[in-house]
Amino acid sequence: MPASPSRTPRPARRVSPARPASPARRASPGRRASLALVPVAALVLAGCAAGAADPAADTADDTAADAAASGYPLTIDNCGTEVTLESAPERIVAIKSSTAELLLALGLEDRIIGTAFSDGPVPDEYAAAASGLEVLSDKVPSQEVTLAAEPDLVFAGWESNLSAEGAGDRATLDQLGVATYVAPSACKEAGYMPDPLTFDEVFADFEEAGSIFGVATAAADLIAQQRAALAAITPSDDGLRALWYSSGDDIPYVGAGIGAPQMIMDAAGLTNVAADVHDSWTSMGWEAIVAANPDVIVLVDAPWNTAASKIAKLEANAATAALPAVQQRKYLVVDFPSTEAGVRNVGAVASLVEQLGELGY
Repeated sequence: MPASPSRTPRPARRVSPARPASPARRASPGRRASLALVPVAALVLAGCAAGAADPAADTADDTAADAAASGYPLTIDNCGTEVTLESAPERIVAIKSSTAELLLALGLEDRIIGTAFSDGPVPDEYAAAASGLEVLSDKVPSQEVTLAAEPDLVFAGWESNLSAEGAGDRATLDQLGVATYVAPSACKEAGYMPDPLTFDEVFADFEEAGSIFGVATAAADLIAQQRAALAAITPSDDGLRALWYSSGDDIPYVGAGIGAPQMIMDAAGLTNVAADVHDSWTSMGWEAIVAANPDVIVLVDAPWNTAASKIAKLEANAATAALPAVQQRKYLVVDFPSTEAGVRNVGAVASLVEQLGELGY
């Protein structure tokens, strides 16, 4: 079994009432945001206690709880950039599927004025809510396109989405009156990058989003639902070793030891053959894959790089074609958006376990 990567704790998250709005400033490393707000458990309990009340009273109670939890203005230390919000954003551009789908899960479709750089169709449960959303760009939108939408906040799935070549760098957008927020689990700087990514981190992202967008109760409900769904999954106990094959021909790109693939495989009861690489993703030569001899192969399915195309590569390569997992077609499939921290991760765990059952495990 590969050695476990070293685990470096992340600083606590911090979201606090803000000073008067000011341009975004660079924060000192280690000032990872923590929610000095109403705890999720308290909000869930409050929602349960109010269950017998009429819907109008429930809505009023939720609104009051959200207002108390958010406490605008807020200052958020986000990936090392200080962001100040005077009120809940009302005009949001969402870049990447992970951000758009979180907003949809929180019931914020009416605030999304544009999406961009989608990784594929939204899940069926969000399809109706997403049907009227405007697509600004199939890739990262330019700053010109972003500003033309007149957002008050750009919610980015990757830090690299916010650059001069992309939607605009954070300092410039701030000077133009547009706030920026990066999904915290996508932060890359030391002290901000998840090490490792865990479901607690993913759920903390949901909680922070609930505070930023003024929907703390909806975030608490989402977290409670996902925790319950995760707890209901019985992981495999077959001791299977798995390769998470994302992309690449000459040199495959695979899930390594501290990112979403590792988190998902752990929860499904699979041992990652690349777990000893201290990164979210890594290159792994075909010879190393053959030597690792995984019992099952997880294939990432993306519109631009399908699971079927990966199977064709594995079966056409003389070295990998001899692997028992390939000969016996021990393949598991996950959609690309599930490979990044977000609302699809728990479903990905459940899907892997179900597919293992279909393979006879």
